[in-house]
Amino acid sequence: MNVLGWVIFIVALLISVMLHETGHFVTAKKFGMKVTQYFVGFGTTLWSRRRGETEYGIKALPLGGFVKITGMTSLEEVDDADEARSFRRHPGWQRVIVLVAGSFMHGLLAFVLLFVVAAGIGLVNTNTTQLGPVSPCVPANSQAFAKNQCTPSDRPSPARLAGLRQGDTVVAFDGQHVSTWTQLGNVIRHTPPGHPVPVTVLRDGKKVTLRVTLATVSGRAGSYLGVENADIFTRDGPARALGYAGSTFGQVLAGSGKAIADLPAAVPHLFAKSRAKYAGGQVTSVVGVGEITGQVVSADVGWLYKADYILLIVAELNIFVGAFNLLPLLPLDGGHVAVVAYERARALIARLRGRADPGLVDMTKLVPVSLGVFAIIVFFGMVLILADIVNPVGIT
Repeated sequence: MNVLGWVIFIVALLISVMLHETGHFVTAKKFGMKVTQYFVGFGTTLWSRRRGETEYGIKALPLGGFVKITGMTSLEEVDDADEARSFRRHPGWQRVIVLVAGSFMHGLLAFVLLFVVAAGIGLVNTNTTQLGPVSPCVPANSQAFAKNQCTPSDRPSPARLAGLRQGDTVVAFDGQHVSTWTQLGNVIRHTPPGHPVPVTVLRDGKKVTLRVTLATVSGRAGSYLGVENADIFTRDGPARALGYAGSTFGQVLAGSGKAIADLPAAVPHLFAKSRAKYAGGQVTSVVGVGEITGQVVSADVGWLYKADYILLIVAELNIFVGAFNLLPLLPLDGGHVAVVAYERARALIARLRGRADPGLVDMTKLVPVSLGVFAIIVFFGMVLILADIVNPVGIT
């Protein structure tokens, strides 16, 4: 099952990469730019086919992908016949749209997945009075209670003795109407133990009244019944699902920004037991995300949990990658957007002064900066991969 989780993650990652490159591809084609290659992966070509002026293919290493657009920078040599269709000769606003289209596709995919979680699979609701598993015993102490441990010498739980079943919905406890798990928990804790009290439940559409005698757990305040709440998945309507997708997207985006900002300071903690306490320490590599996906698939929970969790993982990954890719640093797309913005601002100033457009930025001056940023990204990537191998975050 862990391997299946990795397969699911790799497929999701490849789909995300394809959508990212499709964003660049479609917008470049729309504006009449010449696109010569559309590939998924890097390294040796496993398969390719040319249609028109574009070669489509798959490479051996599924670690990303690329779209080759003619004349992306001033460094590239372009045939005179293709210069008019090169990226660099198109208006600034068109170039910016092509550059941000990849991150836009990440965001769109994430938003759709969040909507599917809310409207299609459903969001878990733990605040109902429907019963989940019924404990077979009264734990010996608070430590055993926290670990949900039972031993042969422990006495049966009040819920087991009363005949409560998983799936029952409690509607009244000791004469008090309850409709949420919070209400039920408060009533149980404040009901004196040792005295039989009535409990009314809905079972198979009928009301059934049972009598239960609450117990106590050593070292724990309040009375003890011995039940857990059931997790109910409820689907939202389109409007509420859109609201959930929007608010969750914003929360993840803000969290991603904080995590990126905190990552440098968190490096010393990546290999400590307290790693998960730091926002930057919660950033994981593809190895970490793949391992978490594997843990989710192999977990002993229902398929609804797994589907929700996996879709949320993929959505969060796409939001993070999309936001990171728009940072104004070369060689990221955001860095190229910054270059275009600088070119157009410089052209505007020149026009106001009655001077000629200075033209394209001399990218040879920015190559060292681009290489330096790339080296930093590789460094943090390798550190995260190592940390995910020896000190994984895991799921909570």
